[in-house]
Amino acid sequence: MLPIKSSRRLSHSGSVILNGLLLMSVTAPGARLPAGFTESLVATGLNSATAMAFSPDGRIFLCQQTGEVRIIKNGVLVPHPFVRVQTQPLGERGLLGIAVHPQFATNGWIYIYYTAITPTVHNRITRFTASGDQLAPNGAKNIFELDNLTAATNHNGGGLRFGPDGKLYVGVGENANGANAQTLSNLLGKMLRLNDDGTIPADNPFFSQTSGRNRAIWALGLRNPFTFAFQRGTGKLFINDVGESTWEEIDAGSAGANYGWPLTEGETRDPRFHSPIFVYGHGNSPSTGCAITGGVFYNPIFVRFPREYVDKYFFADLCSGWIRRYDPVTDQATPFATGAWAVVDLRVADGGRLYYLTRNAVWRIDYSGT
Repeated sequence: MLPIKSSRRLSHSGSVILNGLLLMSVTAPGARLPAGFTESLVATGLNSATAMAFSPDGRIFLCQQTGEVRIIKNGVLVPHPFVRVQTQPLGERGLLGIAVHPQFATNGWIYIYYTAITPTVHNRITRFTASGDQLAPNGAKNIFELDNLTAATNHNGGGLRFGPDGKLYVGVGENANGANAQTLSNLLGKMLRLNDDGTIPADNPFFSQTSGRNRAIWALGLRNPFTFAFQRGTGKLFINDVGESTWEEIDAGSAGANYGWPLTEGETRDPRFHSPIFVYGHGNSPSTGCAITGGVFYNPIFVRFPREYVDKYFFADLCSGWIRRYDPVTDQATPFATGAWAVVDLRVADGGRLYYLTRNAVWRIDYSGT
């Protein structure tokens, strides 16, 4: 285990790692992988991509920070955007997250998280109804509005996933103000939990302590939960919280949990807070980096990777060009891929292949060994 660090600086000036996180754009020549694994380029030519999600028919819906949702269909980037929203792609603002409804095959619902510019600048969740590769007539509905943002353009979060309970989970950054993460009076620095129509479940952990939209709070004490993932079968939730100057965290999702930001960074013994299950430091080594920007469990319907990869958690760092795999049983992380630069999202398709998204391309990793 890494050394305990139970306190941290509260100032962000000069030490915010994520300034420019979503400005980075690199075309990777291809990752270096273990024996038996192969990689192929699915699509390129994307513009500042930030997140992706799979529909049941195998299409990939992906976000561009500038406000376009694009579709990759049968390995080809559809020429026209599925939808385009007005947003403010400054710093870490813009179109940041996307999720496909569990019953997409019957309702066609796609959800996005983005920075809206009217009537004031704030983050918003909008639900769209797909008709083929296009937006259905009258198919857009704004379902949830978050708090107004300050002039700070960083720490917006953006993770968006449906949980095994059918609820929509949302990762929200603290807008570069650590104090936001420790209060129940706003939604910043939190994990939120919503019904699929944007209403708030009455069994949320702080429902009786809060009012209005703050009843959506499911967990607090986070800095910038850019991505998170649920494990198929167990429902286990891992939250990737981007750190400041010392640690990157993987936190175990738990209703009502407080992860300690800005009072702690990395592991802590403070009984008020949930300590991360895994952390890594900042640097340029094969096991350090600058920002955890993607994570996914390997539990597909059809397993293609060797048995030792099943039930493991793949996670990526934006700056170091690696993808590693974490074993929740042994609490150990091991190398998997290097040379995968500017990764912002990871997904596992039902067919068992691992996909990673960079700022301008989608890559697929397969296993061709015995």
